Amino acid sequence: MLPLQGRRVLITRARAQADALLSRLTALGAQAIALPAIEIAPINDPILLDQAIAHVDVYDWIIFTSVNGVSAFWQRMEATDAPTNRMRDVAMAAIGPATARALEERGIVPHFVPSEYIAEAIAAGIGDVDGKHVLLPRAEIAREALAVELRRRGAIVDEVVTYRTVSPAPDPRALAELRQGVDAILFTSSSTVRNFVYLAGHIMSTGRVVIACIGPITAQTACDLGFTVNIVASEYTTDGLVQALVNHFQQAQQSQEYKQ
Repeated sequence: MLPLQGRRVLITRARAQADALLSRLTALGAQAIALPAIEIAPINDPILLDQAIAHVDVYDWIIFTSVNGVSAFWQRMEATDAPTNRMRDVAMAAIGPATARALEERGIVPHFVPSEYIAEAIAAGIGDVDGKHVLLPRAEIAREALAVELRRRGAIVDEVVTYRTVSPAPDPRALAELRQGVDAILFTSSSTVRNFVYLAGHIMSTGRVVIACIGPITAQTACDLGFTVNIVASEYTTDGLVQALVNHFQQAQQSQEYKQ
């Protein structure tokens, strides 16, 4: 039997990024239900982003903390016809393997990817940044921890908004599936937690639902909003999240069989 056979798993990731996760869960036997809690949208006024791109060669480091940040940054580069060869002398950091792959797909091999995929690990790992110019392309709403720590270490930090996360219109079919009950809900960012509560929190009881979070920051947001978090992936990626979900249900099954 497949490890997630018959499990109903709700995915809150943005629709444009959910296909691989849906396919992986389905291949493991789950009934995967997509209820996107966020959409990725362009910023209303890109002038500051365009200025940063136009002067990109003044930076010693550019630190990307999401795939969305990479995509939005390159979209503006293409829109402004910015020459990509000006990026060659700038050191790049990526928060994790997915973000690193997004850079590699665009011909950039990141100079640093931390072993722990959180912003604080980047600041600790990229070395001496005293007096260095650092560009942080980020979401409109983002944690300040990385910028604060870099400045504490002496870096000159420019934070530039590259994209927005917005709450989409709720999908009536997905809400109907949620009302029927699910075994697990997967949260892949703090924004997915907050927007899920806004979209659908009123129609469900999470008492017997497994809440699975991609990492500790997302888990803390879920706890702050009243969820009991059952799973935090040890590797902060969607693959790590799926594996943690499989491990959880396998252990639950083994425990039930032992009691019998």
